Amino acid sequence: MKPFNKSEIITLIIVFVVLLAVSTPNFIASLRRARDQTRRDDIGALNQAFDEYLADFNNGLPASSPDGRIVDCLKPGDKPVKNKSGGWIFTPIPCDWGKDSFVNLISGKVYMTNLPEDPNYKSGATYLYLSDGNRYQIYAAMEGADEPEVDSKIIARNLMCGNKICNIGRSYNVPSNISIEEYDKLLIEKSNAKNQK
Repeated sequence: MKPFNKSEIITLIIVFVVLLAVSTPNFIASLRRARDQTRRDDIGALNQAFDEYLADFNNGLPASSPDGRIVDCLKPGDKPVKNKSGGWIFTPIPCDWGKDSFVNLISGKVYMTNLPEDPNYKSGATYLYLSDGNRYQIYAAMEGADEPEVDSKIIARNLMCGNKICNIGRSYNVPSNISIEEYDKLLIEKSNAKNQK
């Protein structure tokens, strides 16, 4: 078997370069779609965990921190204690995405063994949780602008999912395209208008 000559080597290099040029965009797009599917799955899993939490706590939800994390963890060594009247005393702190569990701090019931973390967390992307204890909104930033869940009304809110603008969301007892505070104000205005009639 004789070795390739110079023109055959050049031909092979050209073929490999063409194949690489054709396949690279598809490969990059498939990785993006996989990350967006992970975001879809994570938001769905969080939604399900919050529904279960709501059922257990009669519509009480964990609060949100100013940076959009779930306030439902304890400092290492802390645990809930009962006061003299039998109520529980504890000071929850924000949970870290990808590190902490989502747990009932009193009973120890686990809703999620590990809070999800945005697939691009190393580049600064994160999920955003907003709650007033009665309602919640959970957001993510899809990379694909052509994904069916991408909502221009959410984008217009200019919420930051880490270093990206949030463009998809799910919510409970409030639309995802306005803030919880705006929604409360609308409900009060509707109630006042109804009472004036």
